[in-house]
Amino acid sequence: MTALSRYQRLECPGLWREAPGAQRRDVIVSFGDASLVISDHNDAALAHWSLAAVERCNPGSLPARLVPGPESGEELEIEDETMIAAIGTVIAAIERARPRPGRLRQIVLGSALALVIGLLVFWMPGALRRHTAEVVPPTVRDEIGRQLLARIGRIAGPPCHNSAGDRALARMGAWLLPADVPPPVVLPGGAVMATHLPGGTVLLNRSVIEDHQDIAVTAGFILAERARAELNDPLLQMLRATGPIATFRLLTTGMMSDKTLDDYARTILTQRPAPVPQKALLDHFAAAGVPTAPYARALDPSGETRSGLIVADPLGDGDVSPGLSDADWVRLQGICGG
Repeated sequence: MTALSRYQRLECPGLWREAPGAQRRDVIVSFGDASLVISDHNDAALAHWSLAAVERCNPGSLPARLVPGPESGEELEIEDETMIAAIGTVIAAIERARPRPGRLRQIVLGSALALVIGLLVFWMPGALRRHTAEVVPPTVRDEIGRQLLARIGRIAGPPCHNSAGDRALARMGAWLLPADVPPPVVLPGGAVMATHLPGGTVLLNRSVIEDHQDIAVTAGFILAERARAELNDPLLQMLRATGPIATFRLLTTGMMSDKTLDDYARTILTQRPAPVPQKALLDHFAAAGVPTAPYARALDPSGETRSGLIVADPLGDGDVSPGLSDADWVRLQGICGG
């Protein structure tokens, strides 16, 4: 030990008592091999104290009173300040080198705590969202969709309705959407061309119907939203946007707060739609008998960014299958016009 080697030639006088009540003796105190050597004046060793066990009974006072351990009856008094400082230095060095099981325990506990915090921060919110989306029943999803639609109507205007247009819209929904999904809803305003709600309702901006003479364009927007909803659960998207508190509330009460619904209604009308892989779009369009080229050109008249949908059109840019009559299409185009 470096600290011990510095003091191996250091010695000083002291008073040593072998046992409680015994007469104190004048001794010579020196450093040995990791020990204090207590000798008489004839160099005969009287005791060896392990430096690792030495304790000082009166810190800061002189003479320093030292014992070789808490259970020992021996005691040594030293007045030499150099020796006292040397003993303190060596004892401190030994203490620093001593293994500390408690430190390992603290490291293990700290690592475990960091892991738990990491799970809570990074993994738990996502797991909570996924679990909530899995256990929420369809009726609750439908109700959330209706509540959102009511709030969207306050922002973008009430959904367009007339009896003939509603019948045509219902037929279009039956043609393009699963039986358990409500018919599409046409909005008179809003920044997005099309989106969808928890429960499956597809929302269409009136321009999707009124600005295009080809029914395949409107059908394309509906099919694209259906494909998007299958790839990205709309309720899971909502929980991701509204945060863990709203997720926990829905999981425990089956409801969303009014503020959460109001905020997310505004989000729906402004957020950019998530991209849908080309294969998913082609599969949905082919199953419905709708060409992809008209939809692609509606998104990009130049066709440059949607060339894949044009080139791989499952119907070869042909006519849409008779899912809706011409008369119904005309009625649908007038749904927002009274």
